Amino acid sequence: MTVLVTGAAGFIGMHVSLALMARGETVVGIDNLNDYYDVALKEARLACLTSHNAFSFVRGDIGDAATLAGAGQDVDRIVHLAAQAGVRYSLENPGAYIQANIVGHMNVIELARAKGDDLKHLVYASSSSVYGGNTKLPFSVEDQVDTPVSLYAATKKADELMSYSYSSTYGLPQTGLRFFTVYGPWGRPDMSLYIFTRKILAGDPIPVFNHGEMQRDFTYIDDIVAGVLAALDNPPPRDGASVPHRVYNLGNHRSESLMRFIGLIEDALGEKAEIDFQPMQPGDVPATYADIEASRRDLGFEPRVPIDEGIPRFVEWYREFHG
Repeated sequence: MTVLVTGAAGFIGMHVSLALMARGETVVGIDNLNDYYDVALKEARLACLTSHNAFSFVRGDIGDAATLAGAGQDVDRIVHLAAQAGVRYSLENPGAYIQANIVGHMNVIELARAKGDDLKHLVYASSSSVYGGNTKLPFSVEDQVDTPVSLYAATKKADELMSYSYSSTYGLPQTGLRFFTVYGPWGRPDMSLYIFTRKILAGDPIPVFNHGEMQRDFTYIDDIVAGVLAALDNPPPRDGASVPHRVYNLGNHRSESLMRFIGLIEDALGEKAEIDFQPMQPGDVPATYADIEASRRDLGFEPRVPIDEGIPRFVEWYREFHG
């Protein structure tokens, strides 16, 4: 059968769609190609997908239930990646997060519910941001996540709660994946790696928050895709013994210093950065670090690409894409 991928023109959506087709799947992608960041980049990703006969595309918003239902008419699995991303943008345009991440997510789980037993599995994107103000590292899926420090994080936690309720009420098999700082070729221009690379090459200062005292669990896109497909292939059992809903961390299981991250970008570019140290931004957290024991145990997830390899791969793609 066919997999519906929401947010197919997005960074992770494009890579997941390509991986699904590479193993013989048919993919229907839906995306509204909004202008949160450069639409030309989304269109270039989409061009990579539409060159494959196994891919068909619906331009539409998951906030429109009718359009979404039409796109998902003949699918038996859903990978739901569409969302309004970005922590800092949620301070400027909170309504976009409610529409995409709450209304849109509700439409996706309603589509899945309506398909009944014909829907084998719904895998959806959550975020490491749900850990919010937690100070215990590494972050475990067993931890309480009741202290979001951004609206984006709050919407992702709400998605997990809505999905759990549908799994509990309707027996709908669902898996939520908490992604940790995904990077790599075709990445998002609002993410630090893209911003730093562009600014260093232009000779502009790079903004470094919390005066550089930041750590992130940077996770390479190929590792994320492997985790998404492993999750898709392992739906929670619909046996009535337990609620068929699971949540996993997908991270690199390494918390890297932001300054080391910047140093590797400088090495890959052969350029030194001019650093503009700034205070912590509202909604941000000083450190993320994924405990991946559950995803290792249940999904066989094993990240393989350290930032020493992933950053040069991104820089190579960036130079080629931007000429």
